[in-house]
Amino acid sequence: MLTQRQFQLLKFIQQFMQEHGVPPSFEEMRTALGLRSKSGIHRLISGLEERGYIRRLAYRARALEVVKPPLATGPRSRTTGREVQAMPSPSRLPAASNVVRAEFGTPRRPGPLAGVAGNIDLPVYGRIAAGTPIEALADYGTTMDVPAVLVGEGEHYVLQVVGDSMIEAGIQDGDWVVIRRAETAESGEIVVALIDDREVTLKRLRKRGGSIALEAANPAYETRIFGPNQVKVQGKLVALLRRY
Repeated sequence: MLTQRQFQLLKFIQQFMQEHGVPPSFEEMRTALGLRSKSGIHRLISGLEERGYIRRLAYRARALEVVKPPLATGPRSRTTGREVQAMPSPSRLPAASNVVRAEFGTPRRPGPLAGVAGNIDLPVYGRIAAGTPIEALADYGTTMDVPAVLVGEGEHYVLQVVGDSMIEAGIQDGDWVVIRRAETAESGEIVVALIDDREVTLKRLRKRGGSIALEAANPAYETRIFGPNQVKVQGKLVALLRRY
């Protein structure tokens, strides 16, 4: 049996997908349920997955699939005995501020958190290669407190770097990088790139005519050239964290 919050979230995800064709982001889910941190959403998602109501899909943004839709009647409150009400329709919610509409050449503006003191809770999506590409797996149960001044507009997550191919860009093995989710990037930006829907790596992106080049920042590694349909941008580097 689902808890009240799990039912509300599952109902919201289903309604959002029916209206928009894609699952909601974690920030949109957090806003819909009125939670203060996205870590609560991670726990609810894990609970729904364990109970077989949703499935998380690898290598996709907003990677959720509803496997078992919520029943027409939800769980009843233990205190009142009344049916738990689902969240409002997504179309009635305020527009989320985390939707990234990045385009090549679009000037970047300071985010609303720029200059704000304190920390923000971000999900840790595992390890990413800065050398030979390896799989970057999302660990929805792990979060990290990141200084709010490092985070601007959009949805963000944290990855741990494995390898030395970006050392001349100041990125070392074991560093933590803050990534803003995005589907496009300007030439010269350091991005999380998905190659042929199977490899994920952290590299500098260059546009070369009709091709995409992924450049290392270490002369020991060669630049890799791909066709425009082979590389998908999954995020852009916005900050780096290092423990001494």
